[in-house]
Amino acid sequence: MSAIDDLRETMARLRGPGGCPWDREQTHQSICDCLVEEVAELLDAIDRSDFPHMREELGDLLLHVVMHAQMASEAGHFNFDDVAREINDKLIRRHPHVFGDMNLPTTEAVLNQWDAIKAAEKKNGPAEEGLFKRLPPQLSALLFAREVFKQIEKKSLPAEGVVDKLAIAANAKGLDEKTAGRKLFELAAACRQAGIDPESALRRHTSGVVDAVEQKSHVPAT
Repeated sequence: MSAIDDLRETMARLRGPGGCPWDREQTHQSICDCLVEEVAELLDAIDRSDFPHMREELGDLLLHVVMHAQMASEAGHFNFDDVAREINDKLIRRHPHVFGDMNLPTTEAVLNQWDAIKAAEKKNGPAEEGLFKRLPPQLSALLFAREVFKQIEKKSLPAEGVVDKLAIAANAKGLDEKTAGRKLFELAAACRQAGIDPESALRRHTSGVVDAVEQKSHVPAT
């Protein structure tokens, strides 16, 4: 058997009769905190280019995939093969320039085609309402802000008077990671001195941007 088959068999035994009491008690919801912690540890290993630690943390993350698939299989929803098959089919479907005869010579062309294919696919999860793609509420405020602006740009949403694109472009000109990190740190520190929660402030502002853009889209042109 392959190493992944060994891991799946181990998990099935841990969850099965005579297995580990702790593993048998877990649910999809009960191990969410552990999943977040494992992702954070993997990101730390990546940031430090610590490859032995990265290998270990990737294994810990894979454990969660196998465990969630095992629990879903026990309940009759899906199994690990279904998970692997779905992502493999998606990769092939969204790369027609590799697995088909489409010519997409640039990264921009590839991403545009990816978005077009994605838009035509059947969507799982909550139904989307409005102009913006639904974003998981668990996202940090910083990622939430980045993704909202990304959608404004990609979809050419009506953000005039809501988002100062000229100021953003000016800030982006010549910006590097070190400078961005310093500015973000200084702003977070300034928020602390001013008694402001930066997470809440940014999340509320970004939510206001979303609301304002949605409202502008419903105003009839004059």
